[in-house]
Amino acid sequence: MLTLRPCTITDAKAYCLEHHRHLPRVQGGLWAVACEDGNGTLRGVAIASRPLARVWADKRIVEITRCATDGSRNACSLLYGACARAARDLGYAGATTTILASEPGTSLRAAGWVCSGRCGGAQWNVPSRGRQLRLGVMAESKTRWWAPWGVRL
Repeated sequence: MLTLRPCTITDAKAYCLEHHRHLPRVQGGLWAVACEDGNGTLRGVAIASRPLARVWADKRIVEITRCATDGSRNACSLLYGACARAARDLGYAGATTTILASEPGTSLRAAGWVCSGRCGGAQWNVPSRGRQLRLGVMAESKTRWWAPWGVRL
């Protein structure tokens, strides 16, 4: 049986570095939440942040930028649900996250989140704006998900 507990952003970032499958370290964050088993062993964390898209910055949207677990059953859906409830209770107008298009989104669906389709994910390195692809970042199409309450942009 998993239970939620508070978590510092620093501890959540460290856990993500160790357990997240495909993304490098996360920059910043507004709050973090963790889940643990009956023995007090940390099983997963989620980090809520300001939206990465600047156009949403003034729209009271929170983005879940990382969710990392050790594979414990129902840990991801517990964390996504907790982040959505916290955002709603704090007065945010909506909550969003993105996952790789190759990921099924089972945990998000179980937490009641709604898929709004494909978005972004291309390389930032284009002729008009040369960039180096960061090590560990996958240039794959993403799928955007929204919490079951609030606005969907």
